Amino acid sequence: PLAAPADGAEPPGGRWQGGIPLARSRDSVADQAALYGPASGDEPPPLPEDSEDAPPLGYALAQLHGVYIVAQNASGLILVDAHAAHERITYERLKRSMAAEGIRSQTLLVPVNVPVSEAEADCAEAHSETFAELGFEVDRLGRESVRVRKVPTVLEQADAGKLVRDVIADILSEGSSRRLREEFNRVLSTMACHGSVRANRRLTVTEMNALLRDMERTERSGQCNHGRPTWVQLNMGELDRLFLRGR
Repeated sequence: PLAAPADGAEPPGGRWQGGIPLARSRDSVADQAALYGPASGDEPPPLPEDSEDAPPLGYALAQLHGVYIVAQNASGLILVDAHAAHERITYERLKRSMAAEGIRSQTLLVPVNVPVSEAEADCAEAHSETFAELGFEVDRLGRESVRVRKVPTVLEQADAGKLVRDVIADILSEGSSRRLREEFNRVLSTMACHGSVRANRRLTVTEMNALLRDMERTERSGQCNHGRPTWVQLNMGELDRLFLRGR
């Protein structure tokens, strides 16, 4: 993983953004967009005439190569790495849930049978309570298989089999339940990666704006879980210089 950019370091042609003024708590636009699921209404809203009324990350205009969101805010152009930003949002949601009422689970309509090694099946069976704390219900099905009945609600769209195998790998790497509990945030980070928007996932304008609004409501959303920047600002002056305007 890349280290977080140093304070004041600048990428070519733009600036790393370390933080966003958090918006007031309101009904999340992401709820309306079904956590970046199918949505309608793909016309980008106009920026308010008063820049103080414009959201910090502005409004989405397009998606570039299924990876970056191109948005316009009061200062100029915003580029967002959709996967990195959504990964941070999901991670912070999981942390808040675990610290509050616990991670909510979603029962799968059809349980998922997952082939694993015997050691991995032993691990899942021995750590069923740990899986429950993380929002899963995982039963041993056979000598080299487990069955997933529940997953964390925020990760219901993730590949349940791959997700459970990666959590088992994290548990095995820690060696004990006590050490695992000390490293729960690392496990949550692994889980968040699975639940995030993948590269080449086409997003509607409504979905992209939902992600921008969630970024504005999420602490530390300027960096992903691995320390990489999630968005970059190019203001109008920087854009003008790129095109030698005013010379």
